[in-house]
Amino acid sequence: MTHPRVTLDDMDYLSAGKRARLYRMLYEYGPGHGKLMILPIDQGLEHGPRDFFDNPEALDPEFQYRLAVDGHFSAIALQIGLAEKFYRTYAGQVPLVVKMNGKTEIPPDDEAFSPLTGTVKDAVRLGADAVGYTVYVGSPAQDRDFLQFNQVRVKAEALGMPVIVWAYPRGAFVEAKGGRDSLWAVDYAARVAQELGADVVKVNFPRIKAETQSLHPKPYDTLTLSPEAAMRQVVASAGKTLVLVSGGAKKGDEDLLETVHLSLKAGVTGFIFGRNLWQRRYPDALKMAQAITEAIRDDARAGEASPSASVRAGTRA
Repeated sequence: MTHPRVTLDDMDYLSAGKRARLYRMLYEYGPGHGKLMILPIDQGLEHGPRDFFDNPEALDPEFQYRLAVDGHFSAIALQIGLAEKFYRTYAGQVPLVVKMNGKTEIPPDDEAFSPLTGTVKDAVRLGADAVGYTVYVGSPAQDRDFLQFNQVRVKAEALGMPVIVWAYPRGAFVEAKGGRDSLWAVDYAARVAQELGADVVKVNFPRIKAETQSLHPKPYDTLTLSPEAAMRQVVASAGKTLVLVSGGAKKGDEDLLETVHLSLKAGVTGFIFGRNLWQRRYPDALKMAQAITEAIRDDARAGEASPSASVRAGTRA
């Protein structure tokens, strides 16, 4: 089955500013070919310093900035403080995504909510090509979350700034229906991001677990889908919103590349892998970035060779 390929041309609602910024990330940096490979380092706020113990060198943000440049990433994504303090040296060498909200992991996720930590004007001043926002789908605090996101969305639209939504199912109600990484929850989160006005959505790779599937709402409780088909369902639910797959906790090389290949077959636009790269030593991180880049380019070239391929200009070799 041929997977859907949402492209920049399909996003005909975009303003000129949004289109120009997305074009830079999709075609002029990173793997090119209309694909994205983003390096996030917002984990220092979200998880604390513990994520850097596996690779102490990564505690210094210079490690990730150098990796983003040397590894030819489409963008680096981080909170306002790390953008203010470190991006000046790398401005123009790699696009910037500034997270607009965030939280620590100290309170439980029962009523997950991330307050604002920056503004769209901050992102424009810093030369960013997109802003990021985390929405906790299903949290009891989602009413405040939706209102706060709308404020960011309206300002981003006025300033021509693309919005990437980290769409994360959270809370007791989600867990009671099968869990945050279930196909039902991830699929719902992708649809919510499209409905709320995201231009790009970051989701986890969905899982179908026999032991919890009966807890899902119908018809998810009886679906029998392969991992690729499950991801394809999520891409379809996102509609004209480009889909990025999150890496989550560090995986082995084979497992990570298997996720990459399955996701690409399902029609995703790219990846936003953090710990799976910068928790590796620098040479190993560069090697993995290159392997992911090659997989993305191979998939993109195969799509561009088909008669239905759309945006072609600016494709990198």
